[in-house]
Amino acid sequence: MSPHLNPKSSIHNPASFGKVAVLFGGRSAEREVSLKSGAAVLAALLRSGVDAHAFDPAVQNLQALVDDGFDRIFIALHGRFGEDGTVQGALELLGIPYTGSGVMASALGMDKWRTKLVWQAGGLPIPDYALLDEHSDWKAVAKQLGLPLFVKPANEGSSVGISKVKAVSELPAAYHEAVRHDKLVLAESFIGGGEYTVALLGDQALPVIKIEPANEFYDYEAKYLRNDTRYLCPSDLSAEQEAGMQRLAKQAFALIGGQGWGRVDFLKDEADKLYLLEANTSPGMTDHSLVPMAARQAEMSFEQLVLRILELAHVG
Repeated sequence: MSPHLNPKSSIHNPASFGKVAVLFGGRSAEREVSLKSGAAVLAALLRSGVDAHAFDPAVQNLQALVDDGFDRIFIALHGRFGEDGTVQGALELLGIPYTGSGVMASALGMDKWRTKLVWQAGGLPIPDYALLDEHSDWKAVAKQLGLPLFVKPANEGSSVGISKVKAVSELPAAYHEAVRHDKLVLAESFIGGGEYTVALLGDQALPVIKIEPANEFYDYEAKYLRNDTRYLCPSDLSAEQEAGMQRLAKQAFALIGGQGWGRVDFLKDEADKLYLLEANTSPGMTDHSLVPMAARQAEMSFEQLVLRILELAHVG
C-alpha cells in the first residue's frame, strides 16, 4: 500500500454512529444486486458492533427513519429511486446524514449522457458516442462510431439493457432492448485496449483494478453471476500509468460533484490512451464487487471499508 494512502476509519467506538439504517432493495431493475450489497454491508456493520438495521424503501415509508430514531443512513441501493438523487433528496429533507454523493452528483452519475456532457465541458477524454431514437439512421451511426459498438440505456447500471453490436443489422434490436429500460439511449464507440476501474474513498483513490471478462463484454452475468471473470489488482499498469488513472478518476468524480465514496470506470485503447466510461455513486458491495476488492489490495478489511464509508456520511 502506498505510504500516502491511509483511508481506514478513525472511529474507535462503532456505537458512536448511533442507530444506523442500511437502505437496500428498492424498486429499480438492480433490486437483486442491491439486496446482496445491503446484506453484506449490514452483516459487516453488525460484526463491527454498530447498531445497524435493514430498511427496504420498497416496503417501508421513509418517514419511518425519523419515527424510529435513526441517526445515520448507509445507502446500499442501486439504480433508480436510490442512486439517482431521489432518496438523497428525501434524506436531506428529513435531515438524516447519509453515505455517498448528494442529490446533484447522484443524478448526474446515474445519467450517462449528462455525465459525458459535463466531462466533455471539463476537457476530459470520453469515447465517441451518439444519441439514438427510433428514427436514427443506423448506417450513419455505424459509420460515425465504427463497428463493433455498444448500445446502452442512459439511466441504468449493472450493464442492464446493454448490447454489443457487430453489424448494422443488429442496431434496431439493440436499440429496442435498451429503450425498454430508459427512453434515452446511447451508442458508444468500442475501445479495445482494456477496461479498468478506480474506487474512491474520501479524498483517496484505491488501487486500480483491470477487468477481463471471459464472455463478450463485462455484462450483468460477468459482473454478478460468473466466476471466470478475471480481476487484476494489482493491475497490469505501470506505477506512472496507475497514478495517472487515479488522478483522472478523482478529477472526473469531483467534476460531477461526487463525494464520500464511489467508483469511476475507464477504457484504454491500444495506444494506452484513457477514456472515461462512467461514474458510479453507489457501487456494489457484493462478493463479486470491485470496491471491496480494491480495498483489500489497500489492506482494508470489508468491515474497515464499511465503517469508513459510514464515517463519511453527511447531510446536504
